[in-house]
Amino acid sequence: MRKGQYRFIAGFLFIPVALYLIFVIWPYIQTFGYSLTDWKGQSQTFNFVGLDNYKALFQDDVFLQAIWHNIQFLVFIPVITILLALFFAFMVNVGGRGHAGGVSGVAGSGFYKIVYFFPQVLSLAIVAVLFNAVYRSDGGGMLNGLLIKLGLVDADNPVEWLNEPGFVRWALILVVVWHGVGFYLVLFSAAMQSIPKDIYEAALIDGAGRSQSFLRITLPLLWDSVQTAWVYLGIVAMDMFVLVASMTQNMGAYGGGPDHASDVMSSVMMRNFLYFGKSGYACAMGVVMLLLTLVLSVVTLRVTRRERVEF
Repeated sequence: MRKGQYRFIAGFLFIPVALYLIFVIWPYIQTFGYSLTDWKGQSQTFNFVGLDNYKALFQDDVFLQAIWHNIQFLVFIPVITILLALFFAFMVNVGGRGHAGGVSGVAGSGFYKIVYFFPQVLSLAIVAVLFNAVYRSDGGGMLNGLLIKLGLVDADNPVEWLNEPGFVRWALILVVVWHGVGFYLVLFSAAMQSIPKDIYEAALIDGAGRSQSFLRITLPLLWDSVQTAWVYLGIVAMDMFVLVASMTQNMGAYGGGPDHASDVMSSVMMRNFLYFGKSGYACAMGVVMLLLTLVLSVVTLRVTRRERVEF
């Protein structure tokens, strides 16, 4: 029976594993192989150049600058998104006071969950179009219009949000946070449902405030969910191609303007692959991105690992 069971399980696993190897693992192997060549992307003729692409990669000021931008996104996007999502999730679940002194969410918490989650149903392309209208620099953009009405900005000299090196990355961070907070609010809210309300009520009786309840109860018990969110947001920060290409495309091929101030590794890679025809060089960038993302995931899981809290 045991041998028959193994054959039965292997029969079900064979096709999914084969598909995964063909459509996921094999392209990775091909990409690494092409990164060792001078492939131009338009023909099957290429020469083996060894590690020359990797040597050139770490002498490429634009790519090194793009790595630094990804690091900045990697720091700010997860921190801001997780803190906001945790705060909102706490408020809509246990931030209010229920009947007879119990614990419940703030008034209208169900409505707030829908409102916060709404940006998540929009594709990033639609979000880019919306925020291009918000950041318009001709005085007709929503943000500049508001600042002009408040008298904080001169109508003849509106802020170039996407054309100023000091503003463009923060503008992109704001878009990612706005788009992602709702999803992680729902994730954290679902995890909070498993925390007995008795714990909060006992803390309330002992005189604990909301900040103490959040730091001493909510955050430790949601640590596994926070860890997962951090990994996913780190992967988002290591990509950023859709927003950079969509919102800064008028600054150059596949975004990155002004003066490469918003370039990320993926935008530099796509520019070399599709615009400059340096496909082998771009594959080397893809391999570096893969390795950095894997290292990021492993380090994050190791650093944030804690003993599981059980009731």
